[in-house]
Amino acid sequence: MTPIIQSFFDPATWTISHVLHSGVGSACMIVDSVLDYDHNSGRTKTKSADELIDFIQKNQLKLEWIIETHAHADHLSAAPYLKKTLGGKIAIGEHIKTVQGVFTKVFNFEPEFQIDGSQFDTLLKDNDVITIGDLTVNVLAVPGHTPACIALQTGNHVFVGDTLFLPDVGTARCDFPGGDAAALYQSVKRILSLPPETTLHMCHDYPPESRTYQTSGTVAEQRANNIHVHDGVSMEEFIKMRSTRDATLAMPTLILPAVQVNVRAGRLPPAEDNGVRYLKIPLDVL
Repeated sequence: MTPIIQSFFDPATWTISHVLHSGVGSACMIVDSVLDYDHNSGRTKTKSADELIDFIQKNQLKLEWIIETHAHADHLSAAPYLKKTLGGKIAIGEHIKTVQGVFTKVFNFEPEFQIDGSQFDTLLKDNDVITIGDLTVNVLAVPGHTPACIALQTGNHVFVGDTLFLPDVGTARCDFPGGDAAALYQSVKRILSLPPETTLHMCHDYPPESRTYQTSGTVAEQRANNIHVHDGVSMEEFIKMRSTRDATLAMPTLILPAVQVNVRAGRLPPAEDNGVRYLKIPLDVL
């Protein structure tokens, strides 16, 4: 069965969400959804998620999986809203437990918060295989940007999360808690060992002024042209480049609201005794 991939670009966070299916009336999977969040007002909206829902409903698709390639630091996940509206199981890589362990200390989460990944319906391991109707998807552990990063392969298509960006943008940073440039290099090489015609579907694009956004590229293009990790770049060179570059980068605008929501599988913190939910802003920690 030939996979069909419909991609959606959110310009506010430069995020690309994907719907994988095999035709009208088939089962489907969502990869890396977005819950709209206004940083100034603290308001959430579902415009981006509703675009996915509209596409799924118009094509009479059945949502079976809602997958996060990692706990995002630049946007909030809409997974619970999608599940409530359309069903499906929320999944992430099994090492989310490590990420939760780090950030429960940063945010001093409530005592009831568990660091066992139980907020998600399924924790995915390296080489797991999941099915979406007639399609099969292989799980690839690709740590480096975070310990919990996974990629998802179906046929000659791979959803790479933040492991790779398009060749003129490069690779993901590795200076978040648990990040590891050496591990990212090995993860990238794992992906780039796939056949050259393999299509790689991005989680983000930050296009230079010379082009509009793109949602995918190929292994061959990455190996030839990726500014950080093209063929011939050694691990030592990559680690030096990544460490030097990461030291110059500001924290993502939404990292504090995003991470504390996304380690909860996209759920907002529990309401306090006045019925209001609050996000925490730890001072002088990051």
